[in-house]
Amino acid sequence: MGNPGKRQGAKGKVPRNIGVMFEGVADAERPVFHLDRPFDIAPKDGTRHTVGDLARLVAETSGALYEAGLRKGDRLGIVKDNHFDVVLLAAAAARIGALPAMISATNSPEVLRAIFERLEPRVLVASSSVLAAAVRDGVELAGSGTAVVAVDRGDGDGPAGVLQLEDLRGAPVPAADPVGDDEPMICTHTSGTTGVPKLVAHSANTLLGVLTKLETLPLPGLSIRPGDVVGSCIAFVHGRSITWTFAQLARPPAKVVVLADPDPATVVATLSEHRPTTLEACPNIFQLWEGLLRSNPGLFTQTRAFINTFDAIHPRTVRAFLEASGRRSPVWGQVWGQTEVGPVCMGVYTRRKLRRSRWSQDPVTSNVGRPIPFVTQVRVVDPQTRRKVRRGQEGIVLVRTKGRCLDYLGETDRHREKDWGQGWWNTGDIGVHGRTGGFRIVDREVDLIPGVSGIALESVLLERLEETSEVIVLGVPGRRPVPVLSVDGGELDPERWRKATADLPDLEDPVLIGWDEFPRTGTWKVRRPVLRERLFGTKETYGTGRWT
Repeated sequence: MGNPGKRQGAKGKVPRNIGVMFEGVADAERPVFHLDRPFDIAPKDGTRHTVGDLARLVAETSGALYEAGLRKGDRLGIVKDNHFDVVLLAAAAARIGALPAMISATNSPEVLRAIFERLEPRVLVASSSVLAAAVRDGVELAGSGTAVVAVDRGDGDGPAGVLQLEDLRGAPVPAADPVGDDEPMICTHTSGTTGVPKLVAHSANTLLGVLTKLETLPLPGLSIRPGDVVGSCIAFVHGRSITWTFAQLARPPAKVVVLADPDPATVVATLSEHRPTTLEACPNIFQLWEGLLRSNPGLFTQTRAFINTFDAIHPRTVRAFLEASGRRSPVWGQVWGQTEVGPVCMGVYTRRKLRRSRWSQDPVTSNVGRPIPFVTQVRVVDPQTRRKVRRGQEGIVLVRTKGRCLDYLGETDRHREKDWGQGWWNTGDIGVHGRTGGFRIVDREVDLIPGVSGIALESVLLERLEETSEVIVLGVPGRRPVPVLSVDGGELDPERWRKATADLPDLEDPVLIGWDEFPRTGTWKVRRPVLRERLFGTKETYGTGRWT
């Protein structure tokens, strides 16, 4: 890898291909990565890693994968417990010139089997728990032509003939041979809220040549600074983890804190030692952490910037964290986008903006801001005529960007269905282009509720009922909108409900379930179709679901 002299950070150009990204800046002193637990692929290597340590681990892992039979042009399936080492495994495969697919272990064995039928991996790397679950369900995850490698030894209840990653470590390291920047480099998947996730293929050019522009824009309060402690608790199988990694190397902070486990006890232990100055998490994780603001308020006093992507954030959550910060002018950045097209719009919220909008029936966080400069164009059209609608009117949101994914592996026809010509991509979201230029997201088309915004109703109910930890409003044909709530203590005062909903559209009586009973994706989004069928025994919706 060479060591031409230490430098503070990645002052040179960070390679676009993830396979050589760490290797290209291996001599950088910043950042130092701190983990909430050791990597599953290197359990004895501790919880502190330099960039050079990660570069060596990627190279060594590429040797292990090569020993397992992975070659340039092959495909690698990765399905393991959430941790940043998913990215390192993907980098090791890309270093060889193979195409890695990062897949969430929250998918059922049946869904994983469907994913792997599309992927056709030469090698599959998986947690022993994933392999054991497939055996229990009688599901063969991959065919006889796939070498299966277990990340950990587990309890010995997995399938026969499985290789152990630990036994493969120490194999000769092959020379780096990544694919060209315009060829498929990485495969991630969509959230899978409506069924089997789609496999989304990106090149170095689309993912890191275009979509990282947001990371390097000089955004007041949000841009990474040399002394920052950057915390992240996301689904590391998501494409966001790749662009996030690039940002840490291109604009290196002092520390990076990886939170693989969102459990509040783990978060307290980790952040008590490494207080973040910027913190990114999935919206539902921030929601889960609201209790920490009461029990451990000091964890977030140093945080000047909070960031969320993946799903809608609600004003109550944003307000609570901004008020908990000890900084003079903390900010919250919400990025709205999709796996296929990356970040589309960013909304920035301040304490003042949240205070002024409190109790509004038009939640401020539903306005996701303006398109990313030099990256995306956005328009709202009629879904039938495909003609642009007037500002202030609802329609299907289209996006145009050079960072659009290359294909859905095994579903090219489905990919073409969402290409509406002249580079415009159908997001499947219903939105409004406001008169001042910002965009407001109403709902996913498949989740629409006639006459109302489910997202807005959820924000209002969370705001008015502080005892709720989750609120989902479902559209069920033949019924009024149905609110499904999780409540502290498990009970909701009927009079509190009556007052909270007195001026809202007519709703069904709330259904109360526990926070853990909401079926979730790998990014902790609620699987609304699964919840609807589980509670009401129906798959019917008001939306067509055509562009999911």
